[in-house]
Amino acid sequence: MQIKLNLNIFIFILIFLFTRQIEIYGILMLFAVIHELTHMLVGIVLGLKPKTFTIMPLGFSVGFRVDCLDYNKKVKKGTFLCIKKIMIALAGPMINFILAIFFLFVDTTFFGIDRQLVVYSNLLIGLFNCIPLYPLDGGRVVKNILHILLGKQEAEKWSHNISHMTICLLTAVVSIGILYIRNIALLLVLGYLWGLVIIEGKKYKNKIKIYETLEQTNLKEMLEIK
Repeated sequence: MQIKLNLNIFIFILIFLFTRQIEIYGILMLFAVIHELTHMLVGIVLGLKPKTFTIMPLGFSVGFRVDCLDYNKKVKKGTFLCIKKIMIALAGPMINFILAIFFLFVDTTFFGIDRQLVVYSNLLIGLFNCIPLYPLDGGRVVKNILHILLGKQEAEKWSHNISHMTICLLTAVVSIGILYIRNIALLLVLGYLWGLVIIEGKKYKNKIKIYETLEQTNLKEMLEIK
């Protein structure tokens, strides 16, 4: 398995050091590891092999090698692989919510970390990853459900639109939050999410070009046959 490192993580570390929030950042990253290991475990149970493990500023990401047989098992307009991706995506936030509920009712610590901080950190990670913005877990679930119901091309379009609507709404909410809380961490998270949306937007435009090329090629072949 290949391990990758997003160098932007060092910028985040420096900023959290400067704002004296490095301890909270470290705790969040700890539970982000547990979150991602759960993704990996569920993926392995479902028969997928881990391909990459990427360390990012706000967590981690696991990539899997896809079994070609999953593409041959149709589920409405999608494939069985869509079902597996939904299960893997849901597993991460689920473990965070389970940990939060456990430490909410059990009076104990987690490696010396105060239980209230454990509950807060896991709720934050779980809710953050449920945001319907691709490639966060919530966005992955939405995209694969749409793939099953509408087909791949329509799923790409609607996932793209939902991500943009979500980031615009988050920008409005976070802007109000910054005025009242005055926490630079919110601005960092928002900037990171905008970066994800921009990157995925560029990928989406490239996919649209490919779809248009394929459609033109198919139309040309149909005309030649006639």
